[in-house]
Order: sequence, then structure tokens, then C-alpha cells
Amino acid sequence: MSDQYHKILNVRELADSAFILEIERKGMTFEPGQHVLLGKAGDIHHREYSIYSGINDEALEVLVKEVSDGEVSKVLRKLKPGDEVEVQGPFGFFTIEEDFKAEVNPFLFIASGTGISPFHSMVKSVPGLNYKLLHGIRYSDASFESDHYDKDRYISCTSRDDKGSFRGRVTDYIKQVDIDKNTHCFLCGNFEMIRDAMDLLEEKGIPQDHLHAEVYF
Repeated sequence: MSDQYHKILNVRELADSAFILEIERKGMTFEPGQHVLLGKAGDIHHREYSIYSGINDEALEVLVKEVSDGEVSKVLRKLKPGDEVEVQGPFGFFTIEEDFKAEVNPFLFIASGTGISPFHSMVKSVPGLNYKLLHGIRYSDASFESDHYDKDRYISCTSRDDKGSFRGRVTDYIKQVDIDKNTHCFLCGNFEMIRDAMDLLEEKGIPQDHLHAEVYF
């Protein structure tokens, strides 16, 4: 585990008050799906952010959404290249086990909002991964860097416009499709989405040991 200051290398602006911080990696190793504790250097406030970058990327990347009452996100929003952040970690066990990687069974990734971060890392890190990614967002312009995924594997579920792959919530999509009972399902996002989606997946016959969740907010 490292606990040190890292410089900001770049800031990538996205829609919906979101941005990506590219941070000095300093040799940090991690498993896709893990998170770090992040805050401005010298600040007492820190927050957990899933790692967005792949294991072979030069920089450490995190996806941040600025929220009006966020003690950390509003501070990170003001950072520029050359500023420093404190990075602790990595932490967590929301990862793809080696046994899973060797299987031919498919993966279903289910995210809401910035909960897509660990799945971006998994897709970048594991070549040939047989996955489908459901991304629950309000508007289609919040489909953060969706061009990084295979077009036939990324499904944006938009609840407030018709410009996504599917109009409705991820739970609405799950209700309408057949899912192979051997699928490994990973869910990351808000608690209500995860609770409702897991109930639906269990109803469809997905065994509990194939359900993996990370509550993001």
C-alpha cells in the first residue's frame, strides 16, 4: 500500500459535471476493480474512487463527478496539472478472480453513473473479455467515453431522453432480456439500483455466488 503525494498530469473534461484526473502512478500496482482514497495534498477530506485506468496504463486515472455538496469533488474540480493529490491504496476486492478469467462464461457489468469506473478498468485490463456493459444514466451525454467499449457490448440505459441504446433504467432492461444462468454479474453504483437489479437477477436464476456488488453512493 502506498500513501504519498502524486502530481496531476492532466484533466479530461466530460459531460454532466464529470471529469477524469490523470495522476502520476509512481509504480502503483492494482487489480482492476480496486479503489483508492483520494484528496488534495494536505487536505483532511478524502473520498474513495474506483480506479478508471487499465493495469498497463502509464497514469493512474479516476473518474470524478462534481456534486454541489461534495467536500472532496468540489476541491478536486479546481485542481490543475502540477497540483498534488494524496493517494492511499489500492483497496478492495471487487475484482475478477483468476478462475473467472479462465472460464468461457460471460460477464454482465451493471453500472449507474460514475459506477462505470471499475468496469472501464476491467475492460482495458483483461484482453478478450466476454462482457456486456449496462450503463444507467439520465441523459445520453453522460455515457462517459463510451467509444472505449465495443459498440455491441455497451448499452446506455437513459431514463430522461431517447438518445441512448435503451430508454429506461437498467432494471427495465434486465426485466426484458434473457440472461445465461452461468453469467458472472458485477454491479456498481447507487444502493437502490444494486438492490433492485440483484433481486431481478436472482429471479432469473443467477446463483448468489455469481453476483458481485460494490455500492458507490
